[in-house]
Amino acid sequence: MNITELHMREYLNIPIGLRPLHMWRCYMLKNHPGLLVIRNPFTFTGQRYWIARSLRDYPLAPNIVNLDAKHFSSNTVSDWWRELHKCTEKSIAHRLKTSMRWTTLGYHYNWDTKAYDEAMHTLFPIDLFSLSQYFAYVLGFPNYIPQAGIINYYPIGTCLSGHTDHSELNHEAPLFSYSFGQTAIFLIGQNTQEEQPSALFLRSGDVLTMSRESRLCYHAVPRVMKTQKEPWNDFLTIPQWKSKEFFNNSMNFELYDQVTDTCFWMPFNRYIADSRININVRQVFSSDDCL
Repeated sequence: MNITELHMREYLNIPIGLRPLHMWRCYMLKNHPGLLVIRNPFTFTGQRYWIARSLRDYPLAPNIVNLDAKHFSSNTVSDWWRELHKCTEKSIAHRLKTSMRWTTLGYHYNWDTKAYDEAMHTLFPIDLFSLSQYFAYVLGFPNYIPQAGIINYYPIGTCLSGHTDHSELNHEAPLFSYSFGQTAIFLIGQNTQEEQPSALFLRSGDVLTMSRESRLCYHAVPRVMKTQKEPWNDFLTIPQWKSKEFFNNSMNFELYDQVTDTCFWMPFNRYIADSRININVRQVFSSDDCL
């Protein structure tokens, strides 16, 4: 452990499941100031942890999901993952799996008004809060406050059309995007749709951050495709931290241990074998306006 990591352990609650800082590989795109990609700083257990949290826990009520009561039972809307794995009818299970497209955390985005509603707020998960604060501190944003999250669920073959992230009041604050599962093609252009975009692969474990100018650039995911590697199943990933004594208690350590059990992990593995999970975390308000 180096001096920088020791200092950060004193300053922050450090999430377990990350590789040491000296193993991180970070890339910037010259034509897109404010955009940076960290290539898979997670251990295989770390990847499994965030996949399991995104599927089992984050869609739970009172968090908001895209599933509506007109087409799904109240039990499915409030606990989609449990109902999916209670289902024994193959065609119905497939419908349940592919119908889940997003869940929101913290300050919830109003898709009708295209703004965050201060009256629509649930507790932001403390483990995801700590993870995002850690990345923010490493990248030079020590005052960053994670306030809203959107978890996107992409079956292979789905896409996300071009858009900008302009609804947040603080565009200086970074947007963190964590990718798990299958590979996505990510396009980023400029602040109009006329410019030719740049393309890059986002693979499982990659962390993409957009701040300042890049926040108002058009970006899209035109394709989710089968990955060539499954780093969430790479038991040879090293190093794994041997002790939890340095890490914060915001992490669900029981879940962190459970995901290494083959039987426990099996349903999560089946889901991620043909799907991508994207966790987006944002600061909605400036620090002075935090509620």
